[in-house]
Parts: sequence; structure tokens; C-alpha cells
Amino acid sequence: MDEITLLRKIRDDNSGTPADATIEAGREKLLQRIAPAPAVSELSARRPRGTRVWLTSAAAAAVVAGLIGGDVIGLAGWRGGATAQAAEVLNAAAQTAITTVDPAVNPGQYLKIQSTNVWSTQSVDADGSSYEWLDTEKSEMYIPADRSGEWVWHRSGRVPTTFFDAKAEEYVRQQNTQPNPELLRGANGAFYGSPDSFAPDMSALPRDPYRLLNSIYKQTLGKGQSVDGAALVFIADLLRTGVAPADLRAALYKAAAMIPGVTITEGQANLDGRTGVAIGRLEEGLSKMRQEIIIDPQTGVLIGEREIITQPLGSIPAGTAVTWTAVETSVSDTAP
Repeated sequence: MDEITLLRKIRDDNSGTPADATIEAGREKLLQRIAPAPAVSELSARRPRGTRVWLTSAAAAAVVAGLIGGDVIGLAGWRGGATAQAAEVLNAAAQTAITTVDPAVNPGQYLKIQSTNVWSTQSVDADGSSYEWLDTEKSEMYIPADRSGEWVWHRSGRVPTTFFDAKAEEYVRQQNTQPNPELLRGANGAFYGSPDSFAPDMSALPRDPYRLLNSIYKQTLGKGQSVDGAALVFIADLLRTGVAPADLRAALYKAAAMIPGVTITEGQANLDGRTGVAIGRLEEGLSKMRQEIIIDPQTGVLIGEREIITQPLGSIPAGTAVTWTAVETSVSDTAP
């Protein structure tokens, strides 16, 4: 009997029992059948801000696929969750989000999403010399009240802002690369011909945190360095769009509280001049880094997200936030 068949048998044997009892009945039997297997493939995750890589085996992938195949039998809740402190902050943020009224965008107005975005950049010369630095870009997105209408996106272009050695700074100066500002327009957020990254369909996502997390595991299968890390990245990416409605934000916070390894990583995290609680998860795969979301504990509002490397990356020292996004939303009467 393979792992997926075993899952179905466990589910059928416990038909009619509560979900929690079903999970407990099958948990030990299933985990006993999952043996570590050599990594045989390398898969990359497509994400606007970077690339995540994880190693897995066909057998492990089959087990995960079976785990997340339904609403009752799934990864969510099986293997623990966030630490008690992190769960407390996330669940409190969820409760605040539920009672928060989203900004009212009337006909003719726009939801304005301002963000500061930072990325790491690496360049390699013909002689093999490597140069690393951080670029910064400012962004303003204008989303009309009728979201099928024309969106407007103003991008400042990437500007080198942070250097870690004189060699990289001199290299960038010699290149004399100038920012490339853009003013983009697209119906329903279809910039660069693809609306998916900017106007994801959130109506189909479950609002029940358990089913939402299982849905996220299913959508992120094969992405990231681990199933749990990829799930947290998915949540962070969705939250930073600035367009997730209050009920979905609440469910996303509660879903994050059920991800194993999630903890409070910094009690007073400063991001672009605003301070909140950083909640994240450490990845120990090929790329050793920590994914974090930063929340204002008083309002439950997402301040932004960041990725911090835990080992040096060329001249960039460990402990550096090599990518981060700070987000603010408001209502505007006009767009550029």
C-alpha cells in the first residue's frame, strides 16, 4: 500500500469522526511510513522578487501531495505550529483585522499602495570578480474602485543604495547605470501582459484558516526550500499586495500561526522607519535565510516583509536583510 492509498484508507476507516480525531488516528501510521530519501531533483519557484530552490524526492513529493489532497486529511495542524508567542501575536492581529474596516474606495477614487522595495544585486566580471550591493525602488500603485478598470503603476526604477565594500561601490560608479522610471497602465492590473502577480483572484481562497493553509500547501507544492517555508512566502506575498480584504488577512494570520517553525524573530523590528514585531521562519536548505513578516501589534496591520541571510553572501554579511518591502495603503482621488 503506497502513502496516498494509506491516507485514503485512514480517512475511510475514520469516516464520521471529527477532523481532529481523524488526524490523530492517522498521524503516527503515516509518519512511520515516510522514510528519508536521497534528493533527486532540483526545482525553482517563480517569484517576482527572487528565486527559491528546494531539494526533494519523488516519494516525498507524493506523500505531500497525498497529505494536502483534501480538506480533512492535510498538512495543516499535523506537525505542530508556530511558537506560543508568535501564535499569540498572529491570532491577535487576526482578531484586529476582523474588526477593522477596509478603506472605502468610492467610484472615481483609487486605492493607493505605496511601497519601498529593496533587492540584492550581484554582478560578476569576465575575470570572475564578484560585486554585491542592494538596490532600492519606490513604487506607487493606483487601483480603481472598479478593479476591472485601468490600474496605474509608477515605479522609480532601481537605484544602488547600500554597499558593503569599496570595491562594489567603485564598480557601480564606473558602470554609471541610471534608474529607469516607468509609468505603467493596465486594465485589471495586467502590467507586462500578466495580471496574475498584481491582481490575484482572492475570492476563491478559503476563509477557514485550516482549509486555507491546506490550499496554500497545495498551490506551493514544489516551490521554495521546504513546504512550510514556501507556505509562509505565499502568505507574505499575498499580504504585501495591499489588496487582501480584512477577512482574508485574518485567515492568513491564523494560517501562519499553524506553520511549524514560525516564531518571533525580533520584538522591535524597524522597517523603513516603522516599528513592529517580526515573525518568521528559518530555512536551512541551500540558501540559509529567514523569511519574516512584520506586524504592528496595536493595529494588526502588516508593515512589510523581509528576507535575512544567516550566512554571508559574498561581501554581504550574515544578518543582512537582502530583500524587503514596506507597504502603506491609503485612498486617493486621482492617479497619475
